[in-house]
This record gives sequence, C-alpha cells and structure tokens, in this order.
Amino acid sequence: MVEPGRTCLGGRYELGGLIAAGGMGQVWRGTDTLLGRPVAVKVLRSEYTGDPTFLARFRAEAQNAAALSHENIACVYDYGETTAEDGSGETLAYLVMELVEGQPLNDLLRGSGRLDTATTLRILGQAAAGLAEAHRAGMVHRDVKPGNLLVTPEGNVKITDFGIAWSARSVALTKTGQVLGTPQYLSPEQAEGRHATPASDVYALGLIGYECLTGHAAFDGENPVTIALKQVREEPAPLPDDLPARIRGLVRRSLEKDPDRRMPDGAAFLAAVGAVAAGRSIDPDETTSG
Repeated sequence: MVEPGRTCLGGRYELGGLIAAGGMGQVWRGTDTLLGRPVAVKVLRSEYTGDPTFLARFRAEAQNAAALSHENIACVYDYGETTAEDGSGETLAYLVMELVEGQPLNDLLRGSGRLDTATTLRILGQAAAGLAEAHRAGMVHRDVKPGNLLVTPEGNVKITDFGIAWSARSVALTKTGQVLGTPQYLSPEQAEGRHATPASDVYALGLIGYECLTGHAAFDGENPVTIALKQVREEPAPLPDDLPARIRGLVRRSLEKDPDRRMPDGAAFLAAVGAVAAGRSIDPDETTSG
C-alpha cells in the first residue's frame, strides 16, 4: 500500500485520487510526468510484495500483459518497484496502466439491474474479443469478473488485471479452506484445483452474461467454499422465459461443467455472440424462433 502522504512513485508517477481498493491493493489516478499523460497506478499489498517468489512471478506476468495490445484490453505501460519511505524497508511494487474513464460492470449492474439483450451481447462480445487476443498469445486471464470489465460512457469495454490475479494465485496462500479466485465467477475446474484454460475464461463470461440478464449472480452462498462447490455440483436457476431462446442457449453452453463442452476460447465465444446477435441459435436443442 502507498504510505500516507506519498504522492510520487518511481520519481515519475504523481498520484492523485484513490480510484479503488481491493484484495490485491490500491488503484490510484495518476499522471506520468515524463510523458504528461493520465494513468492508473496499481500498488500491490505488502503481503504480496514481501514474498520474493511472488515478485518474480508478478514481474514476468507484467511483461506478458504489457505485450498485449487490443482495443478491449486496458494497456499496461510500465512496472516498477521502489522502497517505502517510512523506514520499514518494505518494497512497493506497482503497475502503471491506461486510465479508463468509465465504471466497472459490477457498478453498472448495481445501478441498472437487468440489462437488455442487445447491451449484454455488446458487452460479452467486446470482452470476448479482448480475451481472444490474450488466448492467441497463450495467456489465460483466470479472474474474469464484472469488476475487471470497465465500461466507458460510450459503451466500450476494457478488460483489466491480466496476469495480476494469476500471480497472486501462484503464491501459497495457506488460510484453511481458502478458495483462490472470485468464487462467483470461478470455473468448476478451477474450483477443483485443476488447470485453467481458455475455456475457463469462457465459463466466467457465461456467468457474467447470466448476471447481466438476470440482475443477480448465478451462484451465491454464505461463504466462498459453499459458492465454489455450487460451481462444481449445481446448475443455476433457469434464465427468464422472456429472453430469446438463442441467448439462453449461449449462456447455457458457456456454463457447461465439462470444459470440453463449452466454446474452447474467446474467439469461439465471440463467433457465438455474433451468431446469436444475427438471430441464429448455437445450441441444437434450441429453436431460432426466440
């Protein structure tokens, strides 16, 4: 975390207001004084920066994320480490990203409730396009959720936190019963501790689509373990009957428990969204009359 009163990192990034704070750290609105452009600066929590294994993995993931260039992915500009100025000797690790003027999808849903079909398909399509680029580059996001989808006032979607969540999950966080990830958007294979693949990101997109269309998460529970177990063992309540059959088929296919039965990656999901938007069904069990 940034020490109270600190206003600059790396002798270059002036910090302004706090945008968000979460499990991984803080995100600040900032200015790159060298290039004179606005940026977002994510500063990691000390529990991560104190682990040399985490720092090494985080550096590598930051490099991978910086190599991605797509209109639906928030750009990563820089990565740095500096020593805290409070005498603690603590290392501050930070990631400098494109400043996206918009709001996370979860905030949009909180204010709007259910979204209409066209808006949902537009959001899912843009998210899938960004993930398709990552998947082509051999990366899996592993933590796709509404909080990591930023929506601009013009309706454009930017995916954030590539690699960051994965680096954190690569560290042995040993609290008893802890489920790593965001349980409401965790694929069954991740909940069981198996390897995440591009199809795991597709499952998360299906859960986001479900939430957009209903106004609530597909699975909820009293604690993270309960929710994760539901991802493995239960089916979500059916989508409302007033939705077109083709979009219900899209979500259902995305939420198959067996990853081999889902669309295999972001590109395939994007193609499916295009088919549904054009009025075609992707599910042989569904009619195209809806």
